[in-house]
Amino acid sequence: MKTIRVWDNGLPRNVIDEIVRELRDGAIMVWPTDTLYGVACDALNPKAIDAVCRLKGLNPDKNTLSIVCSDISQASEYARIENEAFRLIKRLAPGPYTFILRAASRLPKAFKGRKTVGIRIPGYEPARAIAEALGNPLLNTSIDFADEDYAVSPGLIAEAYEGRADIMLEGPDGLTEPSTVIDCTTSDFTIVREGAGKEEV
Repeated sequence: MKTIRVWDNGLPRNVIDEIVRELRDGAIMVWPTDTLYGVACDALNPKAIDAVCRLKGLNPDKNTLSIVCSDISQASEYARIENEAFRLIKRLAPGPYTFILRAASRLPKAFKGRKTVGIRIPGYEPARAIAEALGNPLLNTSIDFADEDYAVSPGLIAEAYEGRADIMLEGPDGLTEPSTVIDCTTSDFTIVREGAGKEEV
């Protein structure tokens, strides 16, 4: 597994370009977000999506899949965002929130059995920069961890995913709290999971 260090000032453009090339080729990446470390891949690469789902034991027909977007403009290409939801996302993002929205037709086959998609616009700038450079979202799901040490320590996370992922972005310590999940598919927005995001909906 290739390890790439993320410094406090982010990632140089040439490193981002290298990551993007590998993602387009189907690489599986472990990376920091503004909550838990995640397991990610190019959200438009069906084979990579299948690999992530197998790695995490996810069933796309039953589990809501989440994508990391660079900004609300990119998100609007892959999810249907009504006016009220747009205002909510504009207020809370970037940040530790997942917004459940109705999926748009541009999402790949893995999403076709689902009418909804989770949208993340994380507060961690390097994650958004990679999505921007890729030109489309990344599928993302939180890492599995046996205890809190394996959630917060990049070194232990890398150890846990050695041989299971292709790239490890080694950044700051992770958190143990996931994103706050907000269902935006009805007129009354509902928090379906309380997490790191604490703002009122």
